[in-house]
Amino acid sequence: MKHNRCNDAEHIPVGRRELLKVGGMSLIGAEMADVMRLEADASTSSSTFGKAKSVVFIFQSGGPSQHETFDPKPDAPETIRGEYSTTQTKLPGINFCEYLPKLAARADRFSIVRTMRQHFNSCHGGCNYLLNTGTTALPRGETNASIVRGQIGGHAWPSISSMIAYAKEEDRPSGGLPPVLEIPRLKNMKYPGREGGLLGPQFDRVGLDLAPTCKAPDAGGSCPNCYSHDDPNLDPERKPGPGPKAWWDNTSCRNPDFHLPSPGHVDISSPVLLNRETLRQKLDALEKGLEQADNTGRLARWDLFRRQALDFIMASRRSGNQNPFDLTQESDATRKLYGREEWGQGFLAARRLVEAGVRMVQVTLRGWDTHQNAFRDLKNKALPSLDHCLSGFLDDLEDRGLLDETLVVMCGEMGRTPKVQPISPNGRNASGEIFTPGRDHWGHVLPCFFAGGGIQPGRVIGKTDSNAGYPQTEAYSTEDFAATIFHCLGIGPEREFHDSVGRPYRIYRGKPIQPLL
Repeated sequence: MKHNRCNDAEHIPVGRRELLKVGGMSLIGAEMADVMRLEADASTSSSTFGKAKSVVFIFQSGGPSQHETFDPKPDAPETIRGEYSTTQTKLPGINFCEYLPKLAARADRFSIVRTMRQHFNSCHGGCNYLLNTGTTALPRGETNASIVRGQIGGHAWPSISSMIAYAKEEDRPSGGLPPVLEIPRLKNMKYPGREGGLLGPQFDRVGLDLAPTCKAPDAGGSCPNCYSHDDPNLDPERKPGPGPKAWWDNTSCRNPDFHLPSPGHVDISSPVLLNRETLRQKLDALEKGLEQADNTGRLARWDLFRRQALDFIMASRRSGNQNPFDLTQESDATRKLYGREEWGQGFLAARRLVEAGVRMVQVTLRGWDTHQNAFRDLKNKALPSLDHCLSGFLDDLEDRGLLDETLVVMCGEMGRTPKVQPISPNGRNASGEIFTPGRDHWGHVLPCFFAGGGIQPGRVIGKTDSNAGYPQTEAYSTEDFAATIFHCLGIGPEREFHDSVGRPYRIYRGKPIQPLL
């Protein structure tokens, strides 16, 4: 009888115990097991396998438009192509959006997949889960409405970052840093798909709030290049700032410097903090006293995060000034190369964390949910910022000899509709002005950027139709996206993990995108 609660495709066909029994029956059985293992090894024996030591995932939260980034359609009607022109890249016949000239000039150093797609899902919650877990289906019983409530629990598929932390557990970075970090804002780290799921809360991603508080009522962009959907369109006197006509008071986030974690600002003179074992004994005693009252795993997560914080504090104290978050150790020229604003600061912190041995750094860039005022805001703020910061990041990684061993991946959870359309025909901002148009959610196609870490550069993979609405050539799933990252990090398709009751699961659910490798 087949049980409905399990998906057979997620499980290894033969359990470990049964395989050992078969192998012990005869010499033939043992040889068969060896053959199967060699076949699995052979499937990943390319020169690119395992070349990357770390991955930096640049998450364009909200979903960037394919038209306004890496797949413009200049010959389409204006209602499709939008307001922008194109720029010729370094690759013959390949154009990007006109507001990405620096990336266009470096197109021979990275590759673009134009035919990534979501599994027919165009909602933020569902798409976030599918992308960040590398799956194509929501957990059983979940919907787009329920999954955003943050109550998925241990039956969720683990995030890609959790898989990396699990598979690379023996290679934990020195200095007390977690194997996976997300920066720079905790506020934007509550979307579904970033948890340990079946692996348990000990493999949840750790997020650090480095950026100044943003008080915009509808924050959408990077500070100090911040934009909000309520930004006035017409009244030049109603600018952001502290004045009487300001549409919001953003004085708290006009400083481009991060509030960085620093052991120098932590009181570590307490005997309890200096004696790590004493603190852990107190934590253990507290856990024993409360374990019967906690059925959600929150206590375990609380304990884990505090132990990680203590490890970081103690290790940072021992290592003197080598705090990877202290960007003042960088030269003015380097900081200018990255850009003295939130996105550039995030990329620079990511480079330093990679140098410190962190296996995965996610830099979350807000501001890509461009339903309205899209063309005004993208050309004035988001696109020039990304063009400058990402170009500087690639240049610096290459100059330092880090690009070959650092996989850089960038995409959002979805693309945008081929047709330009406002979210509401009569929608107005807080100033009473009618929104200018943008594009709605679209999961059928989205662009994805890959560089370094075993990726073959200078390739544009996949072709979309004349409206950039659907793939005309092979489409790649979020499962393939995850498998490509695992492949580059040396995590092979034979790898497995086990849930809390010992059931085995495959880490891979898709196949690496071969044209990239």
